[in-house]
Amino acid sequence: MTTELQAWLTLALTPGIGPVGFLKLIDAFGSAGHAAAARAAQTEKLVGREAAEALQAGAAAEDVQAALAWAAGDGCHLITLQDDDYPPQLAEAASPPPLLFGRGRRELLARPMLAVVGSRAATPQGKRNAEDFSSALAAHGYTIVSGLACGIDAAAHHGALAHPASTIAVIGTGIDRVYPASNRQLAHRVAAEGLILSEFPLGMGPLAGHFPRRNRIIAGLALGCLVVEAGTASGSLISARLAMESNRDVMAIPGSIHNAQARGCHRLIKDGARLVETVDDVLDEIGRLPAAPAAAEREMEPEAPPLLLSMGWEPVLADSLAGTLGLTPGEVYAMLLELELAGRVASLPGGRFQRLAQL
Repeated sequence: MTTELQAWLTLALTPGIGPVGFLKLIDAFGSAGHAAAARAAQTEKLVGREAAEALQAGAAAEDVQAALAWAAGDGCHLITLQDDDYPPQLAEAASPPPLLFGRGRRELLARPMLAVVGSRAATPQGKRNAEDFSSALAAHGYTIVSGLACGIDAAAHHGALAHPASTIAVIGTGIDRVYPASNRQLAHRVAAEGLILSEFPLGMGPLAGHFPRRNRIIAGLALGCLVVEAGTASGSLISARLAMESNRDVMAIPGSIHNAQARGCHRLIKDGARLVETVDDVLDEIGRLPAAPAAAEREMEPEAPPLLLSMGWEPVLADSLAGTLGLTPGEVYAMLLELELAGRVASLPGGRFQRLAQL
């Protein structure tokens, strides 16, 4: 006997139906059970011939049974559009996913969320900004949403994990897969201390078309979207555009005009995104939560030594610094190593170094 949950999973996991087709079927037949039991001739006009025939043939049967078995595991959740804790802001967004696989702290779905996104090929300063902003905003009670990619996404998750509000990772594969593999340890930590979400069947790999779909969920979950660093071709701009279209707050951190990874942020600002330089700027835009603690007083940054002052904020060669300061290259490299270990400079390809700002 097919339960309503099994029917719901059948519609959600049948290839070709998708979120839009799913909602058409529910509207037409009144329930997932009635839609799943309908003949292909009845569903074809709503979802197309191939999807209708796949539904009638039970093409999703194995995926449904795998999902039910997976959901019996600790910390594993099947979250449907009809559940009371389905995030209302996501339900109101375009094409809300009818089914989400979740692993971790399901209660985070009820928290106010902020998306923090950006380039995979982030600069050291971009990753520092993402981690510091995410940590500070999570300390103010916002759950940070991102996509578990390398670069800005990973830094945002790391920063938020330091606080109870924590983080949600929306992924573009099946929830039993980790992509990229280099983020495996981070994914396990998010599953234990935060929440991972996916709309894709178990075992599904990282197909290119999945990531725009993932980005719409990131944008739909959050009250606002902060783009930390992004080139003009960055997929994170999709999240920002979708957030704009949904009348969510969109913010961007500006960067150097010489940094290609800042040009996407500059374009967003030209298009109406809020330019933000501090955490307070973000909170002024999205609001301070009633129960949020007062902003902690920041420790004063240690007085900058002459070497840092000579560096400025653009990448610079160590040999150039040696000439400016009248020191030997060996002396400068020793000072740079000490500053790098202290998290105040980053080494870049080609023997260049860049000063890192402290939030």
